Amino acid sequence: MKAVFFCHAFSSCWNNGNAHFLRGVTREIARLGHEVVVYEPRDGWSRTNALQDGGESILLEAATLIPGVTVCGYEEQPDLDEALQGADLVLVHEWNPPGLIAQIGRCRVVGASFILLFHDTHHRAVTAPRELAEFDLDGFDGVLAFGEVLREIYVKRGWARRAFTWHEAADTELYRPMPEIQKECDVVWIGNWGDDERSRELNEFLVRPIAELRLSGRIYGVRYPEAVLQTINANGIDYGGWLPNHRAPRAFAQARATVHVPRGPYARQLPGIPTIRIFEALACGIPLVSAPWSDDEGLFPGHCYLRVSSGESMKSALQALLSDPQMAKAISQEGLQTVQARHTCRHRALELVAIIDDLSRSGSRPSMAEPERMVS
Repeated sequence: MKAVFFCHAFSSCWNNGNAHFLRGVTREIARLGHEVVVYEPRDGWSRTNALQDGGESILLEAATLIPGVTVCGYEEQPDLDEALQGADLVLVHEWNPPGLIAQIGRCRVVGASFILLFHDTHHRAVTAPRELAEFDLDGFDGVLAFGEVLREIYVKRGWARRAFTWHEAADTELYRPMPEIQKECDVVWIGNWGDDERSRELNEFLVRPIAELRLSGRIYGVRYPEAVLQTINANGIDYGGWLPNHRAPRAFAQARATVHVPRGPYARQLPGIPTIRIFEALACGIPLVSAPWSDDEGLFPGHCYLRVSSGESMKSALQALLSDPQMAKAISQEGLQTVQARHTCRHRALELVAIIDDLSRSGSRPSMAEPERMVS
């Protein structure tokens, strides 16, 4: 099989967690014996910012993470005749320009034989539905939605002929325990500030608990307003700026615990969808405490991490973890085992191949009345 991916950014993970997942998945698909080619714009905003913050060396480091995957950059528009030649699967991420999405769809409509899938890993379906409704997905054979609630939205609104739940997962080639690394701080947070989607929650569940417990803390990420950086510094928390995803496992290993604070749209409007950082943190074997979110799909059964409902309960949970090494070890081991058994990029690559096989066997364009769910 020849698989062609179109991404808004692949070589850069600057403010782009989707690159973590797609790098791992494409590597695993290549290891299954398939040809994988990825197209991305050379001047995309993520690459531009990565070059400014980390320089060319960061992108060169990232390129070594995906052996067997061919990455093709383009200027204004990819040559679709060349890009799609011989393709069996074409996967288009939802942050691509609407015009490009429509063009690829039209290639399928006029008779291209590849299977064409649209990949949605964002909350725009509930926060900016008009944007998604304007996408021309008529030529697409299906949608890969990174949560069941999102899959249901596509089906109910008639946006997709067929929709599958395809969760993100941990790239365990990178995200793994590193017991040889010495602990250097109590709590680490790796995440971007974003568009005030969780500003109140980050203060309540991260900054204040660390400060009031007088813990040593480190924060990594981008797009932090100056006022927020001043608050972080005033509370004695180290700010490390952008941390490329391939360096994040070491940062997790250097800390005794981490915290999950979901973005507001996911916590309130898209229950059951975690950010990729839960998968990655648990894969590193670090104990995790999470602010409120609903695991409606049962992705993390048992005691994979501690769940809290307020800033005060976050303080109590962090105190308990940091004062009880046995409890911290038990929780982190259960989380690690759950990810390794269910939520790796290898699992998702095999799920994607199964979806392609199913669509290929159908022999015809699926009906809107045939929604599908890929259980993970």
